[in-house]
Amino acid sequence: MRKSVLPEPKALSGRRGTGSPWRIGLCWFVGSLLAGPQACGPKPPPLPTAREVESTYVYAGDLSVEMNGNVAEITITQAPEDLERGGSLWARVGPYVLLFSEETHQLFRRYPGLAGVRVITEAGGTEVARALLPRDTLNDLTWRKALGIALLARRDGTERPHLLEDLVRWGENHTRYRYNPDFVR
Repeated sequence: MRKSVLPEPKALSGRRGTGSPWRIGLCWFVGSLLAGPQACGPKPPPLPTAREVESTYVYAGDLSVEMNGNVAEITITQAPEDLERGGSLWARVGPYVLLFSEETHQLFRRYPGLAGVRVITEAGGTEVARALLPRDTLNDLTWRKALGIALLARRDGTERPHLLEDLVRWGENHTRYRYNPDFVR
């Protein structure tokens, strides 16, 4: 018979605090299984589903939503005729009309895990503009100002284009944006 080269297991000594590292690890593992996911830290803040984001907005044209991690990406369609009539200004203002709305503000308040909202405008299947509004960009005071600027632009911008220009300036100062050079000179 062959003799084992492994050392004989030692008997537990009965003294407190002298458990083997293996035994301590096993106890920790079993304890964390019994405690459940709460033992691993706080639950992440809730995120909306694409459907919840889509149902938040009221938009006359086509609107679709995808969740890209913790950013809601909203794609809206602008009529090519509107871009021809409104030119570069209407191409640039597109994302800001939706971004600076009560609906976006509600999403940020309702879903603390939402890191940002990105609006992408398209015309005839081509991207015209995009803008990302990160969650902590605006405080309560600047949200009120943004909502006021956007309301005036939506309501009176056709007759008073300088209101659209005000919204574009506000958007460019508070978002990460990109315009398609084919639409914006």
